[in-house]
Amino acid sequence: MGAPCYTEMTREQILRILPHRPPMLMVDRLINVVSGESAVGIKETSQDDWYFKGHFEKKAVMPGVMIIEALAQTAAALAMDHLGVYDKDKLVYFMGIDEARFRKMVFPGDVLHLEVFKTHRRGNVWRFKGVAKVNGEVVAEAVKTAMIADN
Repeated sequence: MGAPCYTEMTREQILRILPHRPPMLMVDRLINVVSGESAVGIKETSQDDWYFKGHFEKKAVMPGVMIIEALAQTAAALAMDHLGVYDKDKLVYFMGIDEARFRKMVFPGDVLHLEVFKTHRRGNVWRFKGVAKVNGEVVAEAVKTAMIADN
């Protein structure tokens, strides 16, 4: 039904699927892609990332909401790729965020591994479990429900 299976997805492919653009693009590439089922997004953070400025003044920490956004973009890219929705005017809208937990802080220079797994799908509504890790340690997790719709 969907697009070809990839084991990886480049930034260029992600930009063809997601409407997000820097500085709001929160995933650099996807690895370990199992079409429509799971993927790992990679986000390399930098001191220059806008969300570190002022959060916080003495110790830069990535806001938890940005980690959740990175997980959501990884899940959206996985779903849109599976459906073959490239270069189309589609968006993935949040419907719910459940069971969000923040375990450790993320600092400039950390590399986030954004693991997402489809847990349910009915039509255009998808549900994903997401786990964000740095150096193999869980930093955040959440369950996200989203809908793919026309922009």
